[in-house]
Formats: sequence, structure tokens, C-alpha cells
Amino acid sequence: MKVLFDHSQPFFLAHGGFQVQIEQTKLGLEAAGVSVEFVRWWDPGQNGDVIHFFGRPSVTYIGLARKKGMKIVLSELLTALGSRSASARLTQKWLIRLARRMLPSHFTDRMAWQVFELADAIVAGTQWEAHLFAEIFGAAREKIVCIENGVESAFFRDEKVVREKWLVCTATITERKRVLELAVAAVDAQVPVWVIGKPYSARDHYAQKFFAFAKLHPDLIRYEGSIEDRHRLGEIYRGARGFVLLSTMESLSLSAGEAAACGCPLLLSDLPWARSAFGQNACYCPVSSLKETARVLRTFYERVEACPPPLQPKSWPEIGEQLKRLYGALLPESPRLDLESAILPPGRGRWGK
Repeated sequence: MKVLFDHSQPFFLAHGGFQVQIEQTKLGLEAAGVSVEFVRWWDPGQNGDVIHFFGRPSVTYIGLARKKGMKIVLSELLTALGSRSASARLTQKWLIRLARRMLPSHFTDRMAWQVFELADAIVAGTQWEAHLFAEIFGAAREKIVCIENGVESAFFRDEKVVREKWLVCTATITERKRVLELAVAAVDAQVPVWVIGKPYSARDHYAQKFFAFAKLHPDLIRYEGSIEDRHRLGEIYRGARGFVLLSTMESLSLSAGEAAACGCPLLLSDLPWARSAFGQNACYCPVSSLKETARVLRTFYERVEACPPPLQPKSWPEIGEQLKRLYGALLPESPRLDLESAILPPGRGRWGK
């Protein structure tokens, strides 16, 4: 079995969690004995059994792959959709349905809503995303499987470390991550926060404002850029007082999973993705005023010992084994049509039940 990975956005244009997810998924599958290649758009001789597309391909793309006898698996991050209000999601749902009925196909095909019905399988990172694929885009529930992100081995070390004073936030320095707002609230609450990450561009206006604010408050806001050494980052998580991510939009935060693997208490934005992924094993902060954020931040800092321990995530090789079973269930020689049963251990129920 050979699997081809494809993605519509070059990594050099925007680093982030999706890049890490794609790269680590490939490594996890290779550890499981699966042959994986990135799609070489210039190579007419490339072949494979399954294309796993990270993002949303066109309707034409799926049609051409089908003619080659390839199965299509989709993984798309529903970051914005999953963070909208219930009324906004309902409006979007009915606008999509109305557009598909009223507008010409050459327009609706560009939106690629139909691909979720055409794909052979859809991988959702959380139960919440699985619900959205079916409810908003009309994907058949039997095609949707829930496979969360894995975590690298560097974060699973069982080492006893004395926790320091810092709350840690690992995130790209950009508006939707609310890193500047976190820093302002932390100064108001007199809570020390260590921000780890980098902006998409050092010239970004939002990033410049954060840099300037951090320099004004070095006693409470620690910023030294990103940390590429994964073992070092694991040590920081294990020694942190807690992990904080107060973004306005997420799908399934990789950094939150890394912190969870290190046993670091979590404070996350009170959004469906977080509740779906971590449930009662995290603390939550509403996405609201800076004053309210400061209050919750202070409470979390003072009572972090009482916070529930986070659930341990799976490793990337374990995720690779799940995907291997999923791909295998799609191949013509496989007798298994129940995709969820193909990847889940006995006794686990379907996501929609």
C-alpha cells in the first residue's frame, strides 16, 4: 500500500500546526510500515493507492483521482467554522444549501462543498469537527472517523521537575492566538507568562505591538522567540506552572497536546474544540473582556494545583497505526466497510452515538 500526501499551501508561506501535523503523520505512518510520499505535481509517473489530502481539494481533483483508481481521504481544519456561534453556523449551513440549489455548478464547484460527500473517508481531529462535517457540509456519517493528533516522543518523558513560576503559552504570534491580549491580561493580573513562538513575519503590526509590550514588562512577560529543540520544549512544559492558550479560533491545538503529555495543567479558551478534546481535564476561560481574562488567569494561577490532570494523548506512531487500518479498510481487497470499527479497539462507540 502506498499513500500520497497532498496539501494546497506551501509550508514556506505559513508555518504552523498543520505543517507539524502533516510531517508527524508521515513519520507515524512510516513507523507503522506504510510507504508515504508527498505528491510530486511535476511527476506524471507517480502512483499510489490512497491520496490523503490535508485541506480541501477541488471537485475536479477528486474526479481525476477516481479515474486513476485512487481512494481519497480528507483532513481539513475547521478552525473558523468550529469557533463561530450557533446562529452563525446555522446561517452558514442554510446558505450553503441554498447556494447549491440556486447557483450554477461552475460557481459552487469552486467552493468545493461537495468534496465532503465525494471523499472516501474524512478524518476529524475531534468529535466536534466530526459533527460539523456532517451537519454543515452533509458528509455521510459512516465516512467520518475521529483520529486526534499525536504527540512526539520527546514530550512523554516521565521526569520529576520542580515547577517554576511561569505559565507557558506556545503559539504563533498572530491575532487569532490573542498572545498580546494574554500579555496585557497577565500584567493586569500580576501573573508571569512565558510566550514561546514566532510571528508569520517579524514586520507584522500585531507582532510588533506584542514585542514592544513584552519589553515594557520583562518581569511578567518572558519572550525569547521560538524554541525548535523539542526536548527542551518538553522540559519547559514539565517545569511550567501551567499552560495557557486563549485563542479565538482553533481546531485541535498541537501545543496543548504536547503540554498535556507533559502533565502540565491546561487553561484554554472556552470553545467547542477544547471541550471536545479535553472535557473535564482542563480549565477554561471565556473569550471576553481583558478584565474577565485577567480574573480567570489569576484564579487559574492561584489554584492550579487543584486543576484536573490532563488526559494523556496518543503518540504519532499510534496515530500512524490507526490511519494504516483506515487506509486498509478503503482498499478493494478489504472486506471491512465500517471505517470506524476498522480503527477503533473493541468496545469503543461510533462518534455520532
